[in-house]
Amino acid sequence: MRTEKIDKSIHNASLATPKQAFSQVLSETLKTGIIKSNLLAMAAGLSLALYVTGIPIGEKLPEILFAIFGSAFVIGAAGAFNNIYDRDIDAIMDRTKNRPTVTGRMQPANALVLGISLSLLGLLLLGVASPRAALFGFLGLFLYVVPYTMWSKRRTIYNTEIGSVGGAVPPLIGWAAISGDLVHPAIIGLFVVMVLWQMPHFYAIAIRRYDEYKAAKVPMLPVVKGFKRTFIQTNVYLFVLAASSFFFVSLSWFITSVALVLSLIWLTLSIAGYKRMEPKKWATLMFVFSLNYLTILFTVIIGFSLLSPLF
Repeated sequence: MRTEKIDKSIHNASLATPKQAFSQVLSETLKTGIIKSNLLAMAAGLSLALYVTGIPIGEKLPEILFAIFGSAFVIGAAGAFNNIYDRDIDAIMDRTKNRPTVTGRMQPANALVLGISLSLLGLLLLGVASPRAALFGFLGLFLYVVPYTMWSKRRTIYNTEIGSVGGAVPPLIGWAAISGDLVHPAIIGLFVVMVLWQMPHFYAIAIRRYDEYKAAKVPMLPVVKGFKRTFIQTNVYLFVLAASSFFFVSLSWFITSVALVLSLIWLTLSIAGYKRMEPKKWATLMFVFSLNYLTILFTVIIGFSLLSPLF
C-alpha cells in the first residue's frame, strides 16, 4: 500500500508542469506541513501575549506579520537542514524515501543554500519584530539541527526529549514578539505543554513505524526498550501534562479546564486502549489524539485571547 502511494506521488509529479513540480519539491524540502503546525503554536504564544499585555492587535500588526513570516522561514530552514543531514536514513524508511534530497529532485548543495538563506531572512524578520523573538528563533533552529538532528537522534533513546526543547520554541517566539515578560506563568505553561506533548506524539510515530526505525538503526524508545516501557513512559508524560494545565490558572479557568480535560481524556484513552489493542493500533489512537489535543488547545487559546477583550 505504501509503495503504491509513493509510486502514485512520483507519477503525479511527472505529470505536473515545471512550476508545479518545483513547488512540490520546495514544499517537501521545507516540510510545509510542519511549518503550518508550528505557526499555530507560534500564534498561540503571540495571542496570549496580546491578551496578557492588553495591547490591541492593530497596534502590533507589523510585529505580528514579521513574526509570522520570520517563523515560517526559520522553521522551513530547519526542515531543509534536516533533509540534508538525514538523507541516508531517509532512504531506508518508507515514509521518507521519496523526499527530494533522497530522490535527487533537490541536490543537497541547493538545499543547503536554501536553508542558509531562509535562516538569515527569517532571523532578520524576527529581529525586526523583536530581538528576543530573533534570539528564540535562533535557539530553536540550533537546538533542532545540532543537538537533535546531528547528534542525539542516532545515538540515544532520549533523542525525543532532547529534540522536544527545540520543538517547543515556536510559542516563545510568538510571545517574545509582543511581550518582554519571559517568566509569566502563561508562556511557561505553554512551553511546558509543548515539551511534554512531543514524547507521547513521537513515541506513537515510532511504534507505528517500528520496522522502519529499526532498519534505519534510529534508537527510538520502543525500538530499544520495547512497547511496555514506551507505554509506561507515555503515561508518565501524560500525567505530568495534565498537571501542567494548572500553569494557566492565573490566566483563565476556562483554558485550564480545556487543557486538563484534554489531557485526562488522552491518558484514559492510553490506559484503556493499551489493554484491548495491539501496539500499532494503540499507537495510531495516541497519534491521532495528539494532533487533536494540540489543535483544540491552541485554537481555544487563540480564540479566548483574541475574543475575550471584545466582551
